[in-house]
Amino acid sequence: MGLQISVLASGSSGNSIVINNKKNTILIDAGLSGKELIKRLNKCGLNDNQPDAILITHEHSDHIKGAGILSRRLDIPVYANQRTWGKMENSVGKIDEKNCCIFKNNFMIGNLGIIPFNISHDAVDPVGFIINYKTKNIGIATDMGHVPSDIRGKLRGLDFFVFEANHDLEMLRNGSYPYHLKKRIRSDQGHLSNDDTAHILPELIEDNYPKILLAHLSQENNNPQVAYLTIKNKLEAEGYKIDENVEMDFTFKEKATKLYQV
Repeated sequence: MGLQISVLASGSSGNSIVINNKKNTILIDAGLSGKELIKRLNKCGLNDNQPDAILITHEHSDHIKGAGILSRRLDIPVYANQRTWGKMENSVGKIDEKNCCIFKNNFMIGNLGIIPFNISHDAVDPVGFIINYKTKNIGIATDMGHVPSDIRGKLRGLDFFVFEANHDLEMLRNGSYPYHLKKRIRSDQGHLSNDDTAHILPELIEDNYPKILLAHLSQENNNPQVAYLTIKNKLEAEGYKIDENVEMDFTFKEKATKLYQV
């Protein structure tokens, strides 16, 4: 068995991802209530795989809402970098000292390798993660305004991508958001558009038949079909065929994705 992954929720109302193998289960972010996170884990068939840890990408409430609750209920550690801990500790409530874990560099949770990398977003010290087990690698790359060349190098050739496709440019431009919010979304500390992601992904894909999950789709400024077609058309223009040399799907805010095998 390699890795299994499900995106339990993705979007501005809450974000969480579960990754496991036979021995270890981790949550990346916990942006739903503790009750809802447990419910979605159970629906994935992972109720016998209690999370061993929660990893936090950044301190926004849609990523940390249930972290403290789950840590206290399940007696599991929460991992974040030092600056993120400083910003979120009041929001997550009191967590047992042994479960407050600060990372600086790469680390292990059981036999899962955790590789954090810095991203550009309007948070104090946001990160993405690459999760490694044996020869398999999953990349979590959401909530970022742009993807510089050094990050593209880290993401190139992975087996599975959870990759942001937040908004359609025309829908955002013509939508009801106030100008300052539109400006924030399109900034280098905001979110990737469908077009951004369409141009980045061909540079990252290699010949290992990767799977791509499009994540953090805006309810107001995007829809799954628009995101999927925008990126599919670009991939096919670059010579990639969906379901022949790459697989692609999208995530949801209201339910978990299926449990993917990596």
